[in-house]
Amino acid sequence: MSDLLPFIRAWVTDPRKVSAISPSSPALARLITSEVTAHNTPVLELGPGTGVFTRALLDRGVPQDDLTLIEAGPDFSRLLAERYPKARVLQMDACRLGRQGLFGPGELASAISGLPLLSMKPRQIMGILSGSFEYLREDGAFYQFTYGPRCPVPSAILARLDLQATRIGTTVRNVPPSSVYKIERKSRPDILQTA
Repeated sequence: MSDLLPFIRAWVTDPRKVSAISPSSPALARLITSEVTAHNTPVLELGPGTGVFTRALLDRGVPQDDLTLIEAGPDFSRLLAERYPKARVLQMDACRLGRQGLFGPGELASAISGLPLLSMKPRQIMGILSGSFEYLREDGAFYQFTYGPRCPVPSAILARLDLQATRIGTTVRNVPPSSVYKIERKSRPDILQTA
């Protein structure tokens, strides 16, 4: 209930940016963070809103100071900074992630996204993914949920960035029901070295 009022306030102010009818459920939070542990850090979270996924990451043992939270909304950013004082909270547009020099190449292990990709333009999705994968290590993964029936990243964008998406699960215990996709670099065959 403590998340409902800030969520409604943000939704009334700009429904396109929130692009959900209610905060994410604990079931969705558990699903989207299910493969992240204290060994898959540091973690980047995009569009954390009220911090439902952030709490789930902490419950999985991720240290608060290993979290960077990127939130465009000023009210949500303030709320996150109060709730998670040891986390790095940055108020900014996730589409410009790669231009900010926030991390070194390969510094991040995981990225969790609560961003409404289905309501975004292809160039915005490209900016989010290319920026995230600039910072993710080779075996790093980007987790995205969707209300839609398929991966919210168009196949042309996945192909252009040499990425692949796998659905890791669906929960009906969210309004509306949601699926989570793991997006990662395509595995490459080992290259034989000649002596």
